[in-house]
Amino acid sequence: MGDARFDFDGETVAVTGGSSGIGRAIALAFGAAGATVLNGDVRPDPKVGDVPTHRHIREEGGDAEFLETDVSDPEQLLALADRAAELGGLDVFVNNAGVFEDVPFLGADEATLDGHYSVNVKGVYFGCQAAARHMVDGRGAIVNVASISSRVAQGGLVHYEASKGAVEMVTRGVAFELAGEGVRVNAVAPGIVPTELYEGYSERYRTEEERDELVKPIPMGRPGTPEEVADAALFLASDAAGYTTGETLFVDGGWMVI
Repeated sequence: MGDARFDFDGETVAVTGGSSGIGRAIALAFGAAGATVLNGDVRPDPKVGDVPTHRHIREEGGDAEFLETDVSDPEQLLALADRAAELGGLDVFVNNAGVFEDVPFLGADEATLDGHYSVNVKGVYFGCQAAARHMVDGRGAIVNVASISSRVAQGGLVHYEASKGAVEMVTRGVAFELAGEGVRVNAVAPGIVPTELYEGYSERYRTEEERDELVKPIPMGRPGTPEEVADAALFLASDAAGYTTGETLFVDGGWMVI
């Protein structure tokens, strides 16, 4: 099969939550494609091993920086977008940062819901807004990270599912408003992709039998990888998706087909 290669040489890409997991894979993929990458996260070090994302990109011959960013604070998102613009103009903004907690509906409290909405929804909403302020000159792509939980209920995740459902609607609404400005807004929606964020949820799937049960709803019969989600994000940010906006691309091994 053919192998798609994306060229982001000369472009500047900001990624929120790019220190670990899917965000790290996205940031590294853009770096490998030639982009200058700005990682906005609460900490530079990945949650599990390895060197910080921006250092990894530099060691591979690319350009990258880290800027401490709490996406629940709109001012810090503005600062991230401003810094990206200073690095050569903001071309792509990826709203990836998110939180995930497995809490039964009757056990969730106001703090549970507020915590997920402040990062997963507010962070995406104001991330789009911050990016758009630098893109309304007629060029730019925003990629939000949604989830299969945007549309699928799985139990113990109502708060998370509600926040990711909101991400999909924010994506559509912002895409509609910015289409006339030449700014495209899309979302990538991962299925089961084991990462540091996912560990708390996967603790209940410790045995081989339990892991088999976890992937049973997936027609392809396996979890995805962060790199496979990153490939989809690069596609949506590239000119190959130049006539695509307001869409959510599910990277889920066929889960949504069922």
